[in-house]
Amino acid sequence: MSKRDLKKYLGELDKEQLQEQLIELYDKFSVVKEFYDFVFNPKEDKLLQEAKLKIANEYFPVGKTRRAKMRRSTAQKIIKHFITLGVDPFVTADVMLYTIEIAQTFSAENFIKQEAFYKSMYNSFDQAVQFLITNGILSEFKSRVKAIFEETIRQKWKNKHDFLLIMERIDH
Repeated sequence: MSKRDLKKYLGELDKEQLQEQLIELYDKFSVVKEFYDFVFNPKEDKLLQEAKLKIANEYFPVGKTRRAKMRRSTAQKIIKHFITLGVDPFVTADVMLYTIEIAQTFSAENFIKQEAFYKSMYNSFDQAVQFLITNGILSEFKSRVKAIFEETIRQKWKNKHDFLLIMERIDH
């Protein structure tokens, strides 16, 4: 069904029928419920803390014998979810940068030989900078972006030059 067909169909329904359909969607689909729960009670600070906890747990797991999984996908799902919900760009940007910062904290204490780790952190950095530029909030986060770049230099990441290219692009 196209958007146009949906608009036509919805236009034929009266107010009560529309309400019934929305309530049915709310009951049937958890994403609809979550969307409306967020719209009417956007506890962004709670979402932010929960997100940071999940991301930190990827690198510094709580428990006896758990090892760090270092999955970028966990953070990517959270970020995508934040964007879908329409979470404030400042909160989303905070999570994006925190993802890289916690990974750098982990790599400062642990030798990581997988090239994929460094490539994924670069991709996260590039995505974060693009998000900051697109939302016009780069200046508010510039010091954190610069600190992340400086940490790649300090830790001698093999792809530090890729990070440098991004920094040069935003400094001009």
